[in-house]
Amino acid sequence: MTMPRTRPFVQVDVFSTSPYSGNPVAVVLDGTDLSDEEMQRVARWTNLSETTFLLPPTVPEADYRVRIFTPGGELPFAGHPTLGSARAWLDGGGTPRDDGRIVQECAVGLVAVRRGEGALAFAAPPRVREGALDEDQLRWIVGAFGITRDRVVAHQWVDNGPGWAVVQLATAEEVLALEPDFSLAPTAMVGAIGAYGDGSRHAFELRTFAPGAGVPEDPACGSMNAAVGQWLTSTGGAPSSYRVSQGTRLGRAASIEITADPDGTVWVSGAADVCIRGAITL
Repeated sequence: MTMPRTRPFVQVDVFSTSPYSGNPVAVVLDGTDLSDEEMQRVARWTNLSETTFLLPPTVPEADYRVRIFTPGGELPFAGHPTLGSARAWLDGGGTPRDDGRIVQECAVGLVAVRRGEGALAFAAPPRVREGALDEDQLRWIVGAFGITRDRVVAHQWVDNGPGWAVVQLATAEEVLALEPDFSLAPTAMVGAIGAYGDGSRHAFELRTFAPGAGVPEDPACGSMNAAVGQWLTSTGGAPSSYRVSQGTRLGRAASIEITADPDGTVWVSGAADVCIRGAITL
């Protein structure tokens, strides 16, 4: 157990240009000397979908290292905490080695973050599992969603660390109407995506459910958007650039931009603004 001391602490609102309408992440800007148990205790206490701890990098290519905790455990990678941590690091005076990009070190390796006008974007890391779900897994998810199997248009493993799977429904309205019962699938890490009609500001509505990590529904999930973007843009299920709405059922207004480069790199972009600055004693 470390001797308690005051450490800089911020909360960052990610994926919304309207204040307090995105997904907040708590960031402890100095996580040195904290134990795993101390980090986990803080994450349970903040009760946000993720809390992160910034540390010195262990490799020369990185600008900083981050550890990411949900109330239920540590994640090797997560998207909105990546953008929120990068914003917090910059806001705290961090200067990247390369002026054009920030390099974050986390458990999945190095993740590039680039700065744009009013937004940050991270490069989607490789998926560790992909391909269609097996029918037993799909029935388990469909049962928790309270829908019939024929409502599923497509399905896929989209796991880039947290264990994500996703099902595609025909419309955004069907996704918004879901009333899941995760007592039937308490360890699920799953999303549902459906398309909006022509002329809509957003191409898709996405909902992300993570009871397996102690988060019933995530207001805006960068890691799932990243892997779903890799799947959809590589299979022709979406154009090379599109926008996703998320958090609607939770009273949020997240907007996530997905862009696939010609080489196949998928970038996940959105606003990230520090909304609380202070200190935490740990």
